[in-house]
Amino acid sequence: MNIRKTTLDDLDVILKLYENARSFMARNGNPTQWSTNYPPVTMLEQDIIDGHSYVCVEDGRIIATFYFRAGKDDTYARIYEGEWLNDRPYGAVHRITSDGSVKGTASFCINWALSQCGNLKIDTHRDNKVMQHLLEKNGFTYCGIIYIDDGTDRLAYQKSHS
Repeated sequence: MNIRKTTLDDLDVILKLYENARSFMARNGNPTQWSTNYPPVTMLEQDIIDGHSYVCVEDGRIIATFYFRAGKDDTYARIYEGEWLNDRPYGAVHRITSDGSVKGTASFCINWALSQCGNLKIDTHRDNKVMQHLLEKNGFTYCGIIYIDDGTDRLAYQKSHS
């Protein structure tokens, strides 16, 4: 597997990945985290243009996609019912999904992102038990609650290489 920046030519493939992810989440007890049109095409296009969208490729085929950016993320400015592990510079991963065809793909992507910055924050919906398990399995620490733009809460995690 390897990671590369997403191009606008990849858009149809990643839209299909997100469509499949919404179905998977609904089947696995998490029907509300991503609405029927999340993430919107305009958001994904902007992520690509800004250079923050990545794909994971295996044998020439895109099998996963995610958003990664090193630097402050306004989503993580405030945390409730806990605290971050540290206040050092960090990166953030959002909107990660894979097609499920290769075991360990999501872990590979998250660990790649961590290797880029050494300190990574990520959040997930409280109904997303699959993602919570993935983060815990990969050594992330639950830190508390954050609130996203629409006012709903998310479980916040962090992993840091000291």
